[in-house]
Amino acid sequence: MGKRPPSSEDMEKGREKARPSMPPPHLCPPPPKPWVPWLVPIIFVANVAVFIYTMYVNDCPSIDENKCILPSLKRFSFQPFKENPLLGPAGLTLKKLGALERQLVVEEGEGWRLLSCMWLHAGVVHLLANMMSLLFIGIRLEQEFGFIRIGLLYVLAGLGGSLGSTMHLMRTTSPTISVGASGALFGLLGAMLSELLINWTIYINKCTALLILIVVIALNMAVGFLPKVDNSAHIGGFLAGFFLGFVILVRPQYGYIRRKHLPSTYEGKHKPRHKGYQYVLGISALVILILGYTYGFGKLYGLKALKNLP
Repeated sequence: MGKRPPSSEDMEKGREKARPSMPPPHLCPPPPKPWVPWLVPIIFVANVAVFIYTMYVNDCPSIDENKCILPSLKRFSFQPFKENPLLGPAGLTLKKLGALERQLVVEEGEGWRLLSCMWLHAGVVHLLANMMSLLFIGIRLEQEFGFIRIGLLYVLAGLGGSLGSTMHLMRTTSPTISVGASGALFGLLGAMLSELLINWTIYINKCTALLILIVVIALNMAVGFLPKVDNSAHIGGFLAGFFLGFVILVRPQYGYIRRKHLPSTYEGKHKPRHKGYQYVLGISALVILILGYTYGFGKLYGLKALKNLP
């Protein structure tokens, strides 16, 4: 006896069993394109150009050609080692061009020196050390976060370093000047640390990266305890950059995908852009920054001056 031919209903059930289930769509958003760094190289060139101009204005041979270092450089020659061991200009030249000095900033109202001092350097050694750090740290950060955020971070961290330096100078009796981009550079280091913490979920080998970064920061901080090094600017810039990183360097959490990159057939759960702790850290850091800058300017100029601001 022959077998009963399968009905159309049985055939349909067989097709359903044989048909493989559709795999879930593979969610792979396009990787972010790195920014082309141009602001950090411009900052580098600007610092070098300002130093060359500083040496031009200094004109050591016009004072005493016999005491100048490398007199063959003529007006670009350096001050004697006893006066400036970093191979640079005289202190009066730096003061003339915008160095940070407590009396001029607080009593004479020359607040612009809080920013101008970031572009001056005490000598070739000082300039080379800072510019190597700028290129090593700044290029990487600008590639990842773009020129707007890194430019804002650089300036505000440098301002924080200048505030810290000025408040320290207020406790000294002898007139002292402070110059250099160290405050801004330590701000970039501080921002790297906070960026690692607030974007913790997207990193691999987190603890190793954190340990290496802490060692680098500690070594740079240790340099600040050498004679004639303004560690208050380093600390002020580092703290400003650390809290700024929580605000302007936050990135989406691991697994977040923009809706425009999701396939139309996707019905899975969509992760929020940021985790709750990122919002908490960002808001807390913003409040600390506002209070910190307010306290710094209030310490320099008094609360009455702050109330008179437009």
